[in-house]
Amino acid sequence: MSTLLELDDVHARYGPVKALHGVSLSVNEGEIVAVLGANGAGKTTTLRAISSTVRHDGAIRFAGKQLRGGPEAVARLGVAHVPEGRGTFAELTVWENLRLGAYTRRAGLKDDFERVRTYFPWLEDRRNQQAGTLSGGEQQMLALARAFMQRPRLLLLDEPSLGLAPLLVTEVFRIIRELNENEGLTVLVVEQNAHIALQLATTAYVLEVGRVALSGPSADLAEHESVRRSYLGY
Repeated sequence: MSTLLELDDVHARYGPVKALHGVSLSVNEGEIVAVLGANGAGKTTTLRAISSTVRHDGAIRFAGKQLRGGPEAVARLGVAHVPEGRGTFAELTVWENLRLGAYTRRAGLKDDFERVRTYFPWLEDRRNQQAGTLSGGEQQMLALARAFMQRPRLLLLDEPSLGLAPLLVTEVFRIIRELNENEGLTVLVVEQNAHIALQLATTAYVLEVGRVALSGPSADLAEHESVRRSYLGY
């Protein structure tokens, strides 16, 4: 299994506040990797560093090459980022949001929409509805669908369960697993719901104050005493 993404000693800051202190991690092609940690641990900043939406130092390699340029350049390489809070455009329709997912090209939109409908069949009936009138769960799924329209090799997900009812959380993570299994989509997911994240992922990293505190197979971390005590509640 080849390495698709590699972070090596990555540092990032917001003004005088340093958010990442030498984060190193790797994601293999076709793998789902989870990043766990408390608020302020650096999880979101790690994804922002990868998508080049925050300035950083250190090496970030994608498919063996150093990631360079701004967010659009990173997106064109095949990295799709679904930020915390979903990032849908509330005043645009569902279809317009989906088209924005494919902004890096013009051809193949119809075929891509057909693929997206396989996983989100309800989109067809809602395509002319304003995104802002969708429920929170539907907006999260629209954000996923829009990212999938990009034809990504790597999907970055920031807190996909945030604010969702338990049944909707289960549905969102089911679709993420299907995209991974059926499409071979590589996923790096930041998630505070450690239970479901460790069930979904094969590998996990735990961040504490901008540093990797623990890493390893998800099954092993689920049995680790400090992870159980701090994140799993038993």
